Amino acid sequence: MVASSSSTSSKVLFGFHAVGVRLKTAPASVIEVYVEATRRDARMRQFIDRAKESGVRLIEADALRIAKLAGSHGHQGVAARVEPLPTTHSLDDLLDAVEGPPLLLVLDGVTDPHNLGACLRVADGAGAHAVIAPKDHAAGINATVAKVASGAAETVPYFMVTNLARTLGELKERNIWCIGTSDDAPQTVYQADLAGPTALVLGAEGAGMRQLTRKTCDALVSIPMRGAVESLNVSVASGVCLYEALRQRS
Repeated sequence: MVASSSSTSSKVLFGFHAVGVRLKTAPASVIEVYVEATRRDARMRQFIDRAKESGVRLIEADALRIAKLAGSHGHQGVAARVEPLPTTHSLDDLLDAVEGPPLLLVLDGVTDPHNLGACLRVADGAGAHAVIAPKDHAAGINATVAKVASGAAETVPYFMVTNLARTLGELKERNIWCIGTSDDAPQTVYQADLAGPTALVLGAEGAGMRQLTRKTCDALVSIPMRGAVESLNVSVASGVCLYEALRQRS
């Protein structure tokens, strides 16, 4: 989970997942960690041990102080003031630094922060290098996204681009195969070659990809549906596609 800090040079993370991921991936960026003084269950003891191993400053506080710091009562008794992590300035910079075939998730029209958070979480799990979305008609990173992402909002680069079709064209110039998902595609995701440089393009549930996005894709694939429902939630569909790519690469 993420909250704004009163300091312009730092921000606040809260919740076990978000703070735990930062302690694991960039402990030097953690200024101090606040833990609820009255909570000493197994999960909190394990978290405190991890924080001590990281060498960060631990501060005991009451639940109200932590809630005020986090701007939320859903802090689970844990909050941290952290320095912002250096960010990749552009998608080009990131792709230039990728070793091996890139794996990207492109979301067209996903406006629900819960869906975005879940997509970021599955992208992190499958080892995707970045998530891309248009600046218009898309959710940005906020506290709800960070909460659902369970730390992945800190680890997965999220690029919001001005023109999604143009960005897909630039990916194709890099020989990244842009594969869109569509219910009416004759080929399934399991029949597609996802082992090479791949950008998986998914639209919002119901509306799907916009027509221009669909036309820009190199190929379309479907996810087999054997039951009564006609489609999957976009985060579930992202998981199916990304983990098929991971399986093929393994």
